[in-house]
Amino acid sequence: MGDYINTLLFGIYPYIAISVMIIGSILRYDRDPYSWKADSSQLLSRKGLRLGSNLFHVGIILLFFGHLVGLLTPHVVYAPFMSAGTKQVLAMTAGGIFGVMSFIGMVILIWRRVSNPRIRATTKPMDMAILIILFVQLILGLATIPESAKHLDGSSMVALAQWAQYIVTFQPGAAGFIAQEALVFKAHIFLGLTIFLIFPFTRLVHLFSAPIKYLLRSGYQVVRKRG
Repeated sequence: MGDYINTLLFGIYPYIAISVMIIGSILRYDRDPYSWKADSSQLLSRKGLRLGSNLFHVGIILLFFGHLVGLLTPHVVYAPFMSAGTKQVLAMTAGGIFGVMSFIGMVILIWRRVSNPRIRATTKPMDMAILIILFVQLILGLATIPESAKHLDGSSMVALAQWAQYIVTFQPGAAGFIAQEALVFKAHIFLGLTIFLIFPFTRLVHLFSAPIKYLLRSGYQVVRKRG
């Protein structure tokens, strides 16, 4: 039973979650493009928004790319430069710093939503739900650091990376790499996959609309003076 559940959650569920995220996002953009937005509450109140939003977004973006590079980089690529243990310590340190940044930012944003009557009145149930889910995910991520500290040889880092690389390359047996890992790692991965699953039904879709072209635009922006 244990092997079956492990295979279901970490061998099959990843493909279900990612498929729903991709297909669902395409369908939402095609059928309901006017809902493709973040619903900013800045016009209602600016108090706490800049600090909380900046801390959360900077921290979460760095965490995302840190996970992306850390999990999908094969061991043979970084082996000539550092050991798996060194990589794990770097991941723990960077993850701790960025995770705390995001945690503080999220506390500010959640408190702002529940304490300000105007913002609370315009907050949709799914908006609050995704904030809480991301908050729990941050807590789980920070909770993996003490567990990682028990395996400074990098064994956990290698196992989790092999799982991710097997998943993205469609190789069988991916779930076996994390079968013996600590529950906190499994909970963190499962909730991360669940965020992918519900992604198309939340305000998170605005991530796909990041204004990258704005940074690469040619020419100057024309600004007309008042009066």
